[in-house]
Amino acid sequence: MRILLSALLLIVVGVGGALLWAMRFPEIEPIAAMPSYSEGVIQRGEELAAMGDCVVCHTAPGEESYAGGLHFETPFGGMYSTNITSHPEKGIGSWSFEAFKRAMHEGVRRDGTYLYPAFPYDHFTRVTDEDLEAIYAFLTTIEPIDYSPPANELSFPFNQRVLMAGWNLLFHENKRFVPDPDRSDEWNRGAYIAEGLGHCGACHTPRNSFGALERGQHFTGASVEGWYAPALNDGSASKVPWTLDAYVNYFLDGWDRDHGIAAGPMMPVVNQWANLSEDDAYALAEYMVSFQDQTDIEERTEAAHTFAESRQFGGEKTPATGPAENDDPAFAAGQKKFLEVCANCHRANTETAPLGLLASINGPDPSNFLHVVNDGIVAPEAAVGKSMPAFGGALSDEDLINLATFVRGHFSDQPAWPNLTERVREIRN
Repeated sequence: MRILLSALLLIVVGVGGALLWAMRFPEIEPIAAMPSYSEGVIQRGEELAAMGDCVVCHTAPGEESYAGGLHFETPFGGMYSTNITSHPEKGIGSWSFEAFKRAMHEGVRRDGTYLYPAFPYDHFTRVTDEDLEAIYAFLTTIEPIDYSPPANELSFPFNQRVLMAGWNLLFHENKRFVPDPDRSDEWNRGAYIAEGLGHCGACHTPRNSFGALERGQHFTGASVEGWYAPALNDGSASKVPWTLDAYVNYFLDGWDRDHGIAAGPMMPVVNQWANLSEDDAYALAEYMVSFQDQTDIEERTEAAHTFAESRQFGGEKTPATGPAENDDPAFAAGQKKFLEVCANCHRANTETAPLGLLASINGPDPSNFLHVVNDGIVAPEAAVGKSMPAFGGALSDEDLINLATFVRGHFSDQPAWPNLTERVREIRN
């Protein structure tokens, strides 16, 4: 009995101590009015907020910018972004800079409760205090909007914010960015953008069962909002190697001839990144290309173009019946459907990117191709005329499966996509 009582006492003390530690963050007193900043600081903050895509996540479709309400579906339930306008009750108008900084660095709200890591504070923690204050200065200028986003739809126990203390203990390092002395200033600037405000890994790195980024799988690609964020390392599915200029074209214009157009969740990101300075765009590009093999660029590019040309419709080298003998009925049906609805725009010598070069067709997941055909492409603001109509209403599930089978088999040299029926069903639903 004494041993049992002692064990129970230790458990009570341990649990009580853990709760006290988890609830250690006090409320930061509200401020009566947000402070004023110089125009230069505010402008710098606006540029940094665009770099971090703040408006993308904190704006619901058709609603006021920065008022929140954008829905995120997670393995733990539905979540909604918050109002970050200067409204004193519904937004962050009563937040001091210290409260804002704590949220960005430590994932804790002004009232002392925890934020969920759907808000990527595990990336924002790398941002300097100076840059955070500039962003805060910009947010003070956002007109207050009287709007409360819907409540999160998380089931027990995930609706208990105090559990995020344990998540932070396991997965969050409250540390600022430290430059690599063995790398150039430009590379370090790109790393600061990508790993901090840009939070590129939040989409392009897979997550574990706790919703944290998988260590050791940086930039290996991941599923995001029903799309596939492709690998940014040597596992990139792009046939043409990424170069500095190709990345800059993609960041600033949302389009590159050898890599296609930004679509899905990436489209609003490049709309914000169109405002990057050229120096920042090249710095980010230098960091990104450092993850990929840059040897024999010219030879590999030429080989990719030769391959893509051999598969183009309307070109002299295009085989009459496909790249090889293929007796799959779905392939034949897909070829017929391609000729009906796709070939007019995707022939050789058109302004569209050659299909044989695209990661959406050469990659391991069919989601992006299926989304684009089903839903179309809304072109980024800097890529005028690069949109694509939605064909989902004119295609049956079987048509879409057949089309994917043909496009994958004809325009790539990769194995057939698995589970097409299941993926088509998910995307159509």
